[in-house]
Amino acid sequence: MTEKELQQYLIKQYPKEDEGCEWKEYKNLKNDFSGRERDDVISYVSALANMEGGHLVIGVVDKTLEIVGTNTYNYSIQQATLRLTDLCANLSSEGLDIEEFTTDDSHKIVWVIHIPKHQPKLPVYAHNKAWQRIEDSLVELTPERLNAILEEQLFTPDDWSAGIVENATLTDLDDLAVAKARVMFKKVHSRISEGEVDGWSVEELLSNSGVMIEGKLTRAAIILLGKPTAVYKLRPAVVEVTWTLRDDKEDVVDYEHFTAPFILTVDEILGKIRNLTMRELTGGTLFPDTMKQYDNYSIREVLHNAIAHQDYTLQERINFVENPGYIYYENGGSFIPGTLQNALAIRGPQRHFRNECLCKAMVHFNMIDTVSRGIKKIFDEQWRRHFPMPDYEIDAVNKVVGVRLYGNAINEKYTKILKENKTLNLQECIALDAVQKGHQINEETAKELLGKGLIEGESPNYQISLRFAKMTHQLPEYTRVRGLERSKLKQMALQFIQNAGDDGAKREDIYEYLKAAMPGNRSDEQHLRLLGNLLNEMRDEKLIELAGKVWMPKRLEKRLEND
Repeated sequence: MTEKELQQYLIKQYPKEDEGCEWKEYKNLKNDFSGRERDDVISYVSALANMEGGHLVIGVVDKTLEIVGTNTYNYSIQQATLRLTDLCANLSSEGLDIEEFTTDDSHKIVWVIHIPKHQPKLPVYAHNKAWQRIEDSLVELTPERLNAILEEQLFTPDDWSAGIVENATLTDLDDLAVAKARVMFKKVHSRISEGEVDGWSVEELLSNSGVMIEGKLTRAAIILLGKPTAVYKLRPAVVEVTWTLRDDKEDVVDYEHFTAPFILTVDEILGKIRNLTMRELTGGTLFPDTMKQYDNYSIREVLHNAIAHQDYTLQERINFVENPGYIYYENGGSFIPGTLQNALAIRGPQRHFRNECLCKAMVHFNMIDTVSRGIKKIFDEQWRRHFPMPDYEIDAVNKVVGVRLYGNAINEKYTKILKENKTLNLQECIALDAVQKGHQINEETAKELLGKGLIEGESPNYQISLRFAKMTHQLPEYTRVRGLERSKLKQMALQFIQNAGDDGAKREDIYEYLKAAMPGNRSDEQHLRLLGNLLNEMRDEKLIELAGKVWMPKRLEKRLEND
């Protein structure tokens, strides 16, 4: 659409500002996304969410909706969505979406952020305050509105896994799976005598486990205990885990599909992993410490979580990929806590499950727990083993959750420093691990790490600090990430331009030459902006000149005249 067409479209779709709609210019999201409280994107997201949800139109003039455009500061829609759930406590990822429009004639960008209503009893916070919109003003949540939210009735969405499979009977269940379920139930419920549980009929066992309701089998029963042929009664849902083995070139070496009963087939899937024994000689001893490449609890917990929280209505399989040095898990569905930080911060049982019937049955069968300790325990175990922290890849837009579990050691001195630094908590250790990998980190945590001198740079491109790089013997990597000093980049550019001779050097050719020496955690757009600044500085210093579309060395006689 042209500017005019987009303006008319927005006027039609979002005709007035009210408690469900806001228009903001916000020409630069670097400053306006999370800037001054009450006057930035996250404050308005909080305000709209704390009413009935709504829409925030960015890059337009108030009242007229004239298109001015916004600089998204290299935020992709996915990155921006994740930042919103990260910075706005209690903001649900369900229904959170961003539409991006780019005008055909002026190439201006407009964003429309679609904001879901707050979850029951959970106000949405930004800058540690809950906001609401009253007329044209943004104010802190009034006591009346706060009480209204806190007194809301909890709404339990339909539980797909609790749905009855009308044509399923006990003959659809695997006898060995049912027998294992009985053994696991006794292990979990030790307060009930084994004799009592052994005396239960199959129907009583299933009813007490929650997978049989009023004498009928649920979908959860088929997923955990059903014969492979019984999963056809769950169509169009896909009940399948695909194991894939890849080599160091990412070529598929082997694969296999697994289905119900998952109470049994999980062991078959995990049996595929080549869990090598690793040996490490610790200081002062000739006897090595030995441990498996992957912790048994961790690899099992992540796979069980994928099965428990898979959105089976998406008709997708669960992927379980074994790569050299790490295992990758992927399941369909949004991440219920919203962000990894929320998941790690939960104290006590999680309040909501996508598949509550399935999750509770897996608890009864000793496959998972519901006190939200699993993810934190995985992080603690990786930290104890001096391995990289797991990577959680949460795609709220496409409803995909990926987990990368590493099975190789990281820089020994780096982990030793972190382990001995008693002032660091788990969140900070996770953040430092993320910085090492070039990932984005939480702004509040970044401020703390900046204050401790462990990282440096500007959001979102942080890197380990020079002091920390020296402490952990990572100076070469630090130099690669930071890039060469500007003076050295100028020297390289000048040498390249001089070598080009009378033909001159094109900007894109200079960029290709310098790219490897530039900061390693920047985008091409940022690199090109840096190059433009360098070339302009060199021109001001009378080292080079622009001749048409190529750069030439400044002729010596001209430089002498100017001097």
